[in-house]
Amino acid sequence: MTHRTSPSPSVELDPACTPAHIETRSFEIIDAEIPEPRPFAGALWSVARRCIHTLGDTDILHDLRLSNKGLEAGVAALLAGCTVYTDTRMAAAGLPLRRLEPLGVTVTPLMALPGLAELAASRGTTRSRAGLESIAQNMGGNIVVIGNAPTALLGLLDVLAHGAQPPALIVGMPVGFVNAAQSKELLRQSPWTHFTLLGRKGGSAVAAACINALADLALEQRGLTQAAAL
Repeated sequence: MTHRTSPSPSVELDPACTPAHIETRSFEIIDAEIPEPRPFAGALWSVARRCIHTLGDTDILHDLRLSNKGLEAGVAALLAGCTVYTDTRMAAAGLPLRRLEPLGVTVTPLMALPGLAELAASRGTTRSRAGLESIAQNMGGNIVVIGNAPTALLGLLDVLAHGAQPPALIVGMPVGFVNAAQSKELLRQSPWTHFTLLGRKGGSAVAAACINALADLALEQRGLTQAAAL
């Protein structure tokens, strides 16, 4: 038996009910709650807005660090059919292949690299650090997304400091109470092209949201439909 819940007379529901309508309505609400002038404009606002939408939190706006340089580098990498490396399978799951396959983009979670556990054990390090070391010379022109572990972001900054090829774009948004804020502050101070969300907030979903926003922009430039994005 299907039970239907009727709203209380004091609760007014939004009529949006399809994925496309819900997303459009959400963006309208965000735009209304954050009127111009905004910290970001144009295409950068589309990235920021998707981050806000993903977390349901307008308060993150002033802790977002986005740049036109990062946007241009990220879109160019996606148009070139880059690999997007993610620190977790969760972040990879937030990147729909139907959005990326038209661009020829592949997604590779570091935790899925073959022989990673053995490599980490042989080097006496974590799997995330071993994964970063194993792709150190293959990051050029690609994108690295870190949405979970501060240790992964710290490891990335370390291998870059030791001469690894810098990615086209780093999306560094680990979440938590231990070294999350510190690792993102170090990323902010670094010379590497990046997007980040300062402080404790972050996560795989919002890190993936940045790539999805860039993919939408790349699809627009390629003249491809975004219908599969929803």
